[in-house]
Amino acid sequence: MNRPHYILLPASSAFIFISLLLTFLLNFLPWGTMIGVPDFVALTLVFWSIHQPRKVGIGVAFAMGLLMDVHTASLLGENALAYTLLSYFAITIHRRVLWFTPMTQALHVFPLFLLTEIIRAVIQLCVNGKFPGWLFFVESAVTAALWPLATWILLAPQRRTVNRDDTRPI
Repeated sequence: MNRPHYILLPASSAFIFISLLLTFLLNFLPWGTMIGVPDFVALTLVFWSIHQPRKVGIGVAFAMGLLMDVHTASLLGENALAYTLLSYFAITIHRRVLWFTPMTQALHVFPLFLLTEIIRAVIQLCVNGKFPGWLFFVESAVTAALWPLATWILLAPQRRTVNRDDTRPI
């Protein structure tokens, strides 16, 4: 318990919007058929659902899911359903997760990302009749592994002090 505890500034709604927009654009990159490419939108949605559940909730997750459905040309509502459930369960566990370090938080959010992949696989199985394969679930492990980095990046603007003072202990 020797690590410093920061008193965080409130999260700016503009910063939350920009982070969601940038992760949405990251999902636009032409990854092709690479295995294990993380879902950056899901990662950012879970992060903000845990850290700012009153600003980013199920409605934002549904809208981002519809945008991802249009982008990936998948069945309309597939990502929307997955992101909505992802946000709901993230909001459900947000008080407990915040007590842990980012590495332990990654273990807590991994089942959420895995649930998202299971929902997508079941929908594809029902519609196409084809199972996407077991390597399809690697994406959730890679996304959970990026959790500490996402925490460090997305909390950085909140850690700065309003008035910088070298003699202040906090």
